[in-house]
Amino acid sequence: MDKKTLLTGIISFIVGGLVVSTAVVASKGSNQNHSGETSMSMDAMTDELRGKTGDEFDKAFISTMIEHHQGAIEMAEMADKQAKHQEIKQLSGEIITAQEAEIAQMKEWQKQWGYEQKSGTGH
Repeated sequence: MDKKTLLTGIISFIVGGLVVSTAVVASKGSNQNHSGETSMSMDAMTDELRGKTGDEFDKAFISTMIEHHQGAIEMAEMADKQAKHQEIKQLSGEIITAQEAEIAQMKEWQKQWGYEQKSGTGH
């Protein structure tokens, strides 16, 4: 991985965290995102990882990070449509691209490592 890709990933991770944290505060404790799926606050995501190690940690980390990234994508899509400044719109596009790539990578790891979620909905 080159330095630019790594830096973009780190920046996207930080911005994504800020975006999701802001969404949690703005929602004033709502546990539903716009798609109707239950979402966890950043504190709940972190708590989900406490005390876990090895495969148990890895499985929980990937699962919560995918949810975290999906929240960042949702907010970035809103920013792309609603932001006044072009810089925010450009950043939102970069966030979407980076987060989608990271979600795809994490889902691939879930498959490779046998962490896939069992669900009756086909997800």
